Amino acid sequence: MKENNSNQMTEEQQEELMAKYDAEANTRTSKGWIGYVVFFGLIAFSLFHIYTGIFGQFTAYIQRTVHLGFALSLIFLLFPARRKTKRTSIPWYDYILVLLSIIVTAYWPLFYETLVQQIGGVDTAQMIIGGIAILLVLEASRRAVGLPITIIASAFLVYAYFGQQMPGMLAHRGLSLEQLIDSMYFTTEGILGTPLQVSSTYIFLFLLFGAFLVQTGVGTYFNDLAISLAGRRTGGPAKVAIFSSALNGTISGSSVANTVTTGSYTIPMMKRLGYRKNFAGAVEAAASTGGQIMPPIMGAAAFLMIEFAGESYWNIAKAATIPAILYFTGIWVMTHLEAKRTGLHGLPEEVIPKKRTVLKKIHLLLPILLIVYLLFAGFSIERTAIYGIGATILVSLFRKDTRINFSRFIVALQSGAKTALGVAAATACAGIIVGVVTKTGLGLKMGNSLVSIAGTLATSPEVQLLLTLVFTMIASIILGMGSPTTANYIITSTIALPAILALNDQLEVAIPVLAGHMFVFYFGIVADITPPVALAAFAATGISGGEPIRTGFNASKLAIAAFIIPYMFVLNPQLLMIDANFIEITWSLFTALIGMIAIGAAIIGFWYRKLHWAERILVAVTGLMLMYPEGNSDIIGFSAFIVLLIIQLFTRQDKKIDDEVQKTGSEG
Repeated sequence: MKENNSNQMTEEQQEELMAKYDAEANTRTSKGWIGYVVFFGLIAFSLFHIYTGIFGQFTAYIQRTVHLGFALSLIFLLFPARRKTKRTSIPWYDYILVLLSIIVTAYWPLFYETLVQQIGGVDTAQMIIGGIAILLVLEASRRAVGLPITIIASAFLVYAYFGQQMPGMLAHRGLSLEQLIDSMYFTTEGILGTPLQVSSTYIFLFLLFGAFLVQTGVGTYFNDLAISLAGRRTGGPAKVAIFSSALNGTISGSSVANTVTTGSYTIPMMKRLGYRKNFAGAVEAAASTGGQIMPPIMGAAAFLMIEFAGESYWNIAKAATIPAILYFTGIWVMTHLEAKRTGLHGLPEEVIPKKRTVLKKIHLLLPILLIVYLLFAGFSIERTAIYGIGATILVSLFRKDTRINFSRFIVALQSGAKTALGVAAATACAGIIVGVVTKTGLGLKMGNSLVSIAGTLATSPEVQLLLTLVFTMIASIILGMGSPTTANYIITSTIALPAILALNDQLEVAIPVLAGHMFVFYFGIVADITPPVALAAFAATGISGGEPIRTGFNASKLAIAAFIIPYMFVLNPQLLMIDANFIEITWSLFTALIGMIAIGAAIIGFWYRKLHWAERILVAVTGLMLMYPEGNSDIIGFSAFIVLLIIQLFTRQDKKIDDEVQKTGSEG
């Protein structure tokens, strides 16, 4: 490519921006002997998981505590206690925390036989070990993930201990300090629970797979592929951002990281073409956030959903496909209409990569296609990830510039482990939340409470259903603010999901469990572009120079599909391909796609010409009717869409004639 990249951010600038908005990227740069300790610690962390992925896992407690021990020790070496402190030196107290991390996590492997045969409560030494472990997990999560999840987990611990003092339906018999520590660290119902189990098996290996893909230059290839496919089109750079962010989202577990890495290239390109800075940042933030809902990996949430929803990978990926298509279609339509409204064109021909150049590296997509095939073929997730890593190394050898040599191999091991640290801390901390909910029944209580509140405000069961969904949406967005994808999903599925599931009992509706999980997952994810927090939008402004809140609102408008689709697939699961045949799925997809065109036109205020406010309302209603997969609404919506389209086409022609008449008159 011949484009001048002088406006593109350097790697150092990208790291600084990510450190500002993404806690997982705010790491120290250690030198000297401690730098070697960190380096070899990260390598050992990855090698441990490659070994267990190939030869089989250790017993649950050992696998999880070794994983946790690596994560806690490395977090205290890499992540400073405060963001604004010097990131080149390690204070004395962090060495103590590292030592404590090694002691508490080594306790399980060293005394495994005693612990599994132990009957009754914990002794004094175990109380101290377990108590320190809980505090270390909370502090590691605060540093590597952020304050929100730490506050939530701490509040749940307080709730568990002071249960008898809680008001009304929140009251429970309470857990003693001994019971609390026992359940949180010496059973698989707390820190060592399902979330950490998924982190120590599936997620780590797929993060490592992503790290190896990055070393082949696949991110740059995604950008080139996007430019070659979309660069010539109206508003080309914005469509490049959408396309490349969707592709990069398959290997990225962070909306902020995706925004910064892809946006450092696409946002300056959009601004040079003429997009407003707040709109350019919003396009990248919305598209990058959408990468987390894009199959096959979905920011690693797909693998958590296997355990939490009790569904196969095939069912989860299948269910996520149409919503993801609609999400990106909505952004694509709105950027296209914005470009048409403001008269923006595609990229100049000289900056479009040659098709032959792009095709030369198409082999980089083979590992992604392989893992999708293997997962659908029923291979275990760990084995699939190992084969994916092997395939990535193999296909990288096809060309010199993509080849993973020994140096790149080591970098992949290091960066994969580093990426996994925040996930390990988040899942361990989320295990506290899950454990308290399991012990106290809080999830069911909160679910019934939301349904009950909706019932007091509603005039009919239908209204109660909608109000409960709205309350659950608000709860999911709030709980998802500032949390990475994996922790985000664990928290929302533990706290907000029970309200949807309670509807099945109280209103005798039939909402599929998977639809409920997808509902809270979607709204937890869009917290990254929903003001006032909107971390992905804030990160985008660091590149665009725009205003964070305005960029966040623009991103929310562009991602309007994410605020509509979850209601649609809960009310009618055909959009998730649940209990639907091929004809029903095809028709639902078709009507939903043209519904997104109508909604996009209503939001932008332009279709084939400018829309007046009354037309925008009418077009929006038409779009909503088309998106709801139900016979009568589809027929009415489709008929209205055709009529509105014809009116647009004819009035656009009339406008051209009027413009020519006016031009002729002025010339005369």
